[in-house]
Amino acid sequence: MSETASIKLGDKSYNLPVITGSEDESAIDISKLRDITGYITIDSGYKNTGATKSAITFLDGEKGILKYRGYSIEELASKSTFLEVAYLLIYGDLPTQVEIEKFQKDISRHTLVHEDMKKFFDGFPSKSHPMGQLSSLICSLSSFYPESLNSGQTAEEQNLTIIKLLAKMATVVSWIYKKSLGHPIVYPQNKLDYVTNFLNMTFGQRTEEIEIDPVVVSAMNVLLILHADHEQNCSTSTVRMVGSSECNLYASISAGISALWGPLHGGANQAVIEMLESIKADGGDTDKWINKAKDKNDSFRLMGFGHRVYKNFDPRANIIKKACDEVLEKLGVNDPILEIAKKLEAAALSDPYFVERKLYPNVDFYSGIIYRALGFPTDMFTVLFALGRLPGWIAQWKEMRENKEPIGRPRQIYVGEVNREFVEISKR
Repeated sequence: MSETASIKLGDKSYNLPVITGSEDESAIDISKLRDITGYITIDSGYKNTGATKSAITFLDGEKGILKYRGYSIEELASKSTFLEVAYLLIYGDLPTQVEIEKFQKDISRHTLVHEDMKKFFDGFPSKSHPMGQLSSLICSLSSFYPESLNSGQTAEEQNLTIIKLLAKMATVVSWIYKKSLGHPIVYPQNKLDYVTNFLNMTFGQRTEEIEIDPVVVSAMNVLLILHADHEQNCSTSTVRMVGSSECNLYASISAGISALWGPLHGGANQAVIEMLESIKADGGDTDKWINKAKDKNDSFRLMGFGHRVYKNFDPRANIIKKACDEVLEKLGVNDPILEIAKKLEAAALSDPYFVERKLYPNVDFYSGIIYRALGFPTDMFTVLFALGRLPGWIAQWKEMRENKEPIGRPRQIYVGEVNREFVEISKR
């Protein structure tokens, strides 16, 4: 007999079904609660609400576990490429050699962006934020590919839309970076792999292909893999919510980009660097700021330490720390900001105050350091986060459509005025 949960309202009891996931996660199914009781539930911020059943990502914050399609993040980060992980997330299995070669070839055929999109770049103010540009440009792709607006796309047509977005996102991100410098754009070199091609478009010159250090390529692959999906977070839930209205993929992803833009979500690694800049401007005394962080009466908080989901440790942090150390050693970057970061890291890993409270350096701490070492300005960090998260967003959108999930429509408890009498403006 299936397990049920009982809820008592007044003198009546109701039984609700219990659902158990493949990793033994359990949930009380309240989807019929309003129909049978007249009640809804209140869960501010949906912190304890499961809005869907998904086969894409498993996250256990208590145990520090992150898996994509059943594969541990540690194994994927050490053995695969970003494009392999993108294929895994979107299509459900790791690709064979034939499949990954076709995937790479299909993407390479669509890396060019319509030349008319340059006019959008000309229209953006010189100081416009890269995330505002990215959200606008990705949404505008639906205008260039109106066939994507058809909610009844065949599987083949939908897949072509997915391929185009994966291909063009890297090109658009590199364009945004080049615009920030006032440099001419660099067109894709389709003989290169996805990550190397992106780095060449970003840091290369129009007239010649540059040589990208394998350590940098490896670190960028790792960064993108670690950010590729993270279960039902704010931006992912936004993509699914918008997509549930049968909105096209480009607009749904654009909405996710906007959600990621918020400083409480994707802006965390930018906040890390801004914190380090503040410490440097104050004289660089890390002991002073560590003591401020320990003082409960001081409002200062160390950015990039601990995690709201991972209660013991972030499984991505150890992976990205290794990549961070390799990049800094290889590039030989001499940056006072990075020296401050190293001192804070050492304190957090050894000081009993931080150790006991599990305030460990997280993925945002290290990713910000790597991006700075590579030469990216801080306002590009969240754009790079979006580039990594793209396959996860696509996979979540695709799964939601394939499962024919209903349009999202949360409920509320109204707490406003009741039965107010209208008064004409002349008598107010």
